[in-house]
Amino acid sequence: MSNFTLTKNLRAIEWLKAELVDNLGTLFKGLAKNNSELVLNSLASLVISGYFLGKRLGVSYQKLDNAITNRLVATQVQGYEIEECVDEAVALEQFWQRK
Repeated sequence: MSNFTLTKNLRAIEWLKAELVDNLGTLFKGLAKNNSELVLNSLASLVISGYFLGKRLGVSYQKLDNAITNRLVATQVQGYEIEECVDEAVALEQFWQRK
């Protein structure tokens, strides 16, 4: 990998990290303002930025999908502090498997 490519990739990683922080801040603002559209768009942006960052870090979309599925299964087995989240993990895993 050339120095130019490496530098370009590092800049993209730093930008994506900043995007994640910015999107999280926007999510909190949406929650504070009770703005459901802002919350929805912020959540979507967080997921997208996470996938883009993973790709830049050498994680394929498929590998990330598999890791998400594994985390959902682990949540079902190990439980979660909030009981309802276990039920949500079951529903989300079923949704994830159908997509």
